[in-house]
Amino acid sequence: MEIRAIRTFTTIVKYGNFLKAAEALNYSQPTITLHIKHLEEEIGEKLLERGKILRMTEAGRLFYERATDLLREYDRLDKTLEDLEGGSAGLIRIGVSEPTASLEFPSIIADFVQAHPKVEISLHIADANTLSGMLFHDQIDFAICGAPEVSMENLFKPLYYDDIVLLVPNSHPLSEKAIAEIHDLRNETILFTPHNCPIRIKIEQIIVETIGSNYKKLEISNSMAHKHFVQAGLGVSLFTRTANSFALPGTKIMEIKGIEAAPVIGLLKKNNTIYGKASTHLLEMIDTYFSEKNALSKQETSI
Repeated sequence: MEIRAIRTFTTIVKYGNFLKAAEALNYSQPTITLHIKHLEEEIGEKLLERGKILRMTEAGRLFYERATDLLREYDRLDKTLEDLEGGSAGLIRIGVSEPTASLEFPSIIADFVQAHPKVEISLHIADANTLSGMLFHDQIDFAICGAPEVSMENLFKPLYYDDIVLLVPNSHPLSEKAIAEIHDLRNETILFTPHNCPIRIKIEQIIVETIGSNYKKLEISNSMAHKHFVQAGLGVSLFTRTANSFALPGTKIMEIKGIEAAPVIGLLKKNNTIYGKASTHLLEMIDTYFSEKNALSKQETSI
């Protein structure tokens, strides 16, 4: 049953004759007649009584009631598919790790949502290893995160390399120094991300090589909670400059020598994935954001 034949039938009913319906649909009158003939043959019932006054049969009235609802839903679907093809509708499932999720992604999403108000966004915040598994099992479309330990056949494209800074309470003796060194961490309580975090592993290896085991550690799975624990005087934190882009009252961000680590933030996606227009636009916005951040970082370094 062709949708155009159904539309032809409802248009004939609307205008009351074949000629006006043909003009409204920009069809020839024989085409209109053929549409109705095929429709009646397919249904197995006569829909219209021809005469001086065109009348619907009982089957025609029943079919007309259902046909108008069907055409309304079809037009809605057609418009939705048109929006989807044009990139103005759809659902994008994104995985994001901290601190990017809290400190950087909101501004990116805000610009995107303004440009694509009909597109739905679903954000999943987790660590890189978890997001890699979600991507593999098709629970997200792509992720912005650190490099996972196991790629699970996913592709990782670096976007930005961060560096490590030290966060201390204002009351801590270290806060009086211009630049801290690894030796200054002797006997300190250091706040760490989880034991399987690649950057935490590298930082701790450097610390052990320098001061041995002469330090305490407090492991906190949520990296964005570190500054609150530092604020409470529970230790010092070694984490990314991005995470410490602002300090809480009572805390101080410090440079530290000797931590040669460059945490990476990148795009994690499946191999050979073809994205829709909306997703492609969002990925372009993300790429532009981190390109500008890289340029700004290089500019600050050269000053």
